[in-house]
Amino acid sequence: MGGDIPAAGSGGSRSSNNEVDIDDRPLLADTTPPNEYTRLLPKGPGSESAYSNGDDDLYPREDEGRSRRRLVLDEFLLLLKGSIPVILAYTLQNSLQTISVLVVGRSSPENLATAAFSYMFAMCTAWLIALGGTTALDTLASSTFTGSSNKHDLGILLQRGFLILGLFYVPVAILWACSEPVFKFLGQDPALSRDSARFLTCLIPGGLGYIYFEAMKKYLQAQEIMRPGTYVLLITSPLNGCLNYLFCYTFKLGLLGAPLATSISYWLSLALLVLYARFIAGSECWGGWTRRAFHNTGTFARLAFMGIIHVGTEWWAFEIVALAAGRLGTIPLAAQSVIMTADQVMNTIPFGVGVAASARVGNLLGAKNAPGAARAANTAAWLSMLLGTVVLAILMGTRHHFAKIFNDDPRVVDLTAHVLPYVALFQIADGLNGSCGGSLRGMGRQHVGAAVNLVSYYCGALPLGIWLAFHGWGLKGLWVGQCIALYLVGALEWGIVALSDWEREVVRAFKRMDVDVDVDGRVEAGMEY
Repeated sequence: MGGDIPAAGSGGSRSSNNEVDIDDRPLLADTTPPNEYTRLLPKGPGSESAYSNGDDDLYPREDEGRSRRRLVLDEFLLLLKGSIPVILAYTLQNSLQTISVLVVGRSSPENLATAAFSYMFAMCTAWLIALGGTTALDTLASSTFTGSSNKHDLGILLQRGFLILGLFYVPVAILWACSEPVFKFLGQDPALSRDSARFLTCLIPGGLGYIYFEAMKKYLQAQEIMRPGTYVLLITSPLNGCLNYLFCYTFKLGLLGAPLATSISYWLSLALLVLYARFIAGSECWGGWTRRAFHNTGTFARLAFMGIIHVGTEWWAFEIVALAAGRLGTIPLAAQSVIMTADQVMNTIPFGVGVAASARVGNLLGAKNAPGAARAANTAAWLSMLLGTVVLAILMGTRHHFAKIFNDDPRVVDLTAHVLPYVALFQIADGLNGSCGGSLRGMGRQHVGAAVNLVSYYCGALPLGIWLAFHGWGLKGLWVGQCIALYLVGALEWGIVALSDWEREVVRAFKRMDVDVDVDGRVEAGMEY
């Protein structure tokens, strides 16, 4: 595996350490950290890319004679190639809790309701740390991999992620353990509150395993190693179903068998991912445990917190929609459940494109390739809209039969068919939001995405959707509001990405890595983690 991953900071083939004027900048020696004058890619037709490995060749050659159209096409294909395994991994990841709900739900309707409610609460709390907090690694690890002169800096970032995200999880674990009075305060049934609190208490170890598994995936994705998460989950997803059945029925643990089985599955997934990194690909950037992980924790914590807000503002908005749908009656709630179950699966597409875009943009910023980063961000936006259009076509073609997969009630089927056109139209905007949000995370601008989400959802679309829902539009009104929000978010984020000063983003990327930039724009040595 040693030959699969280039040393971080190997920004291109180097031939000389003599410096000349700005128009004829030679490459620096290997001992010199990359700077603003380092030539990133070899000149001349037929030159090989300096950045490639055996898993994902995400750095196409940029020969001088290559047309812009060809570069965009190459970028499109590379992002698609990077997105597919990420999408599959998140789909399988979601299946762990879905399988758990299905298995334990067979024992009684009460257990089904408890498991579904508990996992929903877990998604709005600990899962947000896993999928939002780890976006700090999207930002820092990807640029560090290509920009740092010490490849082990990436391993230090992973350790810092374990530390900071573990601390973020502590209050969530306490909340889970003490959640019964919280649920009662929110008006939930006493029996459901008691059982959900017990369920979540048993799930506490699994929450930490989920967070660390996600952090380990980001560590590998920063090295352009995208597939291991899918490989691991192809093993642990069916095993999770077997463990759930074994614990719930064979060992007669009942409801509490499900969170125990799921916890084991998350920790096993982490262990298999670590083994993959150790023995197949990914260990070159691990330099061993070090106290340097405790340095400069403020930048990581800030990015992680804003990532949680960025992802959470969208998720919480959908939970509010679900609560509002419950007040519209049984049939609208059933139709909303059908739509949201399907949307959770479809959401893995824009989220996967966003993860690939984040890693790609961060890598290119670390390589000081500002035009390449700009091209990657805009190409990701077009890719996500194309995939959203495909999903739109599928939903429109099946809208009169879609709900029958879940429920045969003609009223549910008919209402779902009336709402699905808005859900289908929503997919293009959702894709744009996912990809541009990923690009913003790669740029370290999680706070921008969070602010856009807060304003778009909570100051406009949610109030509008709820007002429409209770003034004659019903469930359709809720989704009209969501559709407006996502198009507004997508358009604003794409505008911010398109108008960004990418040369400045390169400098900002290196400042996050604790390097100094002098008045001439050169990046000086002095990385300290």
